[in-house]
Amino acid sequence: MEDRLDKLRARLPVNIFRTLHRSILMLFAVVVISIVTLVHISVSKIVAEQSRAQQKSHSPALQLVVEQLMQPLHISQTLAKAKELKDLMRSPKDNEDQIFATLKRLNKEFSLNFFIASEISRIQYDSEGRKIELTEDKVDWYFRYKAQPEDAMADIGQWQNPQFYIDLKIYDDENNFLGVFGVGKSLNAFTKVFNEYKKTYGYDFIFVDQNKDITLTSDPELLIKGVTFKNLAGLPWFQTLKPEQQQGSLNNLLLKINGQEALIAELNIQPFDWTLYIITPLQSRQTEISRGFIISIVTLLAVIFGLFLLIYNLLYYFKKDIQKIKQIDILTELANRSNITLKFEELMYEKQPVSVVLIDLDNFMPINETHGRKAGDIVLRQVAQMLQQDSREKDILGRWSGAEFILLMPDTGPHEAVELCQELCKKMAAMTITTGTTSIHITGSFGVSFTATPRSMSEVISAADDALFSAKRDGRNMVRMQLIDSD
Repeated sequence: MEDRLDKLRARLPVNIFRTLHRSILMLFAVVVISIVTLVHISVSKIVAEQSRAQQKSHSPALQLVVEQLMQPLHISQTLAKAKELKDLMRSPKDNEDQIFATLKRLNKEFSLNFFIASEISRIQYDSEGRKIELTEDKVDWYFRYKAQPEDAMADIGQWQNPQFYIDLKIYDDENNFLGVFGVGKSLNAFTKVFNEYKKTYGYDFIFVDQNKDITLTSDPELLIKGVTFKNLAGLPWFQTLKPEQQQGSLNNLLLKINGQEALIAELNIQPFDWTLYIITPLQSRQTEISRGFIISIVTLLAVIFGLFLLIYNLLYYFKKDIQKIKQIDILTELANRSNITLKFEELMYEKQPVSVVLIDLDNFMPINETHGRKAGDIVLRQVAQMLQQDSREKDILGRWSGAEFILLMPDTGPHEAVELCQELCKKMAAMTITTGTTSIHITGSFGVSFTATPRSMSEVISAADDALFSAKRDGRNMVRMQLIDSD
C-alpha cells in the first residue's frame, strides 16, 4: 500500500505540472491574440489601410524577440538543469564520445550550435565535433566569464564566423563549478531574418548592449567586423542628437536618417541587458498616425514580453512547489526524513543551537496486529495532529520512520526541551483515539539531544536515539536526555 501511495505521489505533481504548463501556454496564446486584435480594431478606426499595413509590419517583432532570442535562452536554461549534462561534465575525459553524441543530438533537434566548456578537463567540446583547449591565450572569454559573478551571459564570439552565444555556468549538487554550457546561433541566421523583414516592411532593427555596442542589426554594414563592435555613437543620425538625448531614452524620437524622417521605438531585452531599437521610416503626412501606432506596438510588445516572463517565472516557482510536495509524508502530512534533514542542515548553516527530539509510539506494533493497519494509520495521523498543534510555532515536526516522529526545536536548550517534551508526553498519554467502535490509548517515549555548534545530523540523532533507548528501558511513557560530550 505504501509503495503504491509513493508512486502515486511521485506521478501526481508531474501530471499537475504538465497540465498547468499546457493551460498557461494556451492562456498566453489567448491573451496575445486578444491584445493584437484589440490594437488592430482601435487603430483601424483611425485609418483602416494604414493600420493593417503597419500591424503586419510589426507582427514579426514579437516573433523576432521570442523565437530568435528568448527561445534559445529558454532552451539553454532548461537543458542546463538536466542531470545527464552534469553527469557528463563531472567526468568529461571518460565521456568524450557521449559528450559529442549529446551535443550533436541537441544540434539536430534544435538547429542550434551547442558546446560544453569543462573546468575539469579544461577543454571545450562543440556540436561540430571540435575540441579546443581552454587556455587564456586561445579562449579568453572563458576565463573572463568565469571571473564574473553572473551565472548567465549573452555574447558575440567566434570572429571568423560570428555567433550569438548564451552561456550558462554549471554547478554540481555541492555547488562546485563544473564549467560552462552554451548555445550558439550564427549571425548569418539573424541577418537572413532581418533582411526578409526589411525587404517586406522597410523597417530596421538595431540591438545594442549596455555599452551601446551594436550586437545584432538588420544593416549588414553595422555588423561586427573582425573583433571590433560598431558603436551606436558612431552612427551619423545618433551624432545629431543632443547630449541629453544620447544619454536618455530614444523611445518615440523623431529624427532624420539619410534625409528621410524616421521614428525610433525602444524596447529593453532585460535577460540580456540589451536594448532593441525599431527604426520606422515615415512620410510627412503619416507622422502622427505612425507615431501613435508605434507607441501602441511597443506597448503591446512590452506587455506580451512581460507576460512571457511572468508565465516563465510562474512555471519555475510552481515546479519548486512541486519539489516541496515531494518532501511531505503522505500519511501524516508532516515533513518527511529528507525534508527534516534539509531543515537541520539549514539550522547548522545558520549556526543556530537546536534540540533534537525523537518520539517513538510505545507498543505500536500490537495496535496494527490487533486492530489492523487502518487503525494504526488513524493513530499516526491523530498523534501527528496533536504534536503539531501543541508544538511551538518555530518548532519543526516531521515523521522520521514508521511509528517514530522527530522534533527540531531551534534556539532551545536541552533542559527547556525536556520540560516541553514532558508536557507533550502527558498530552499524548491523555489522548483517546477512536477507530470505529474501538478506543485506543497510546503513549510515547521521548529522547532529547542538543547541539550548540554545527554538527552532522547523524551525530545528534545518535545521541537522541540513545536517550530514546533509555526511555524505553526505564519503562516507556517518559522523557530522557542524552547530551553530546563536548556540549
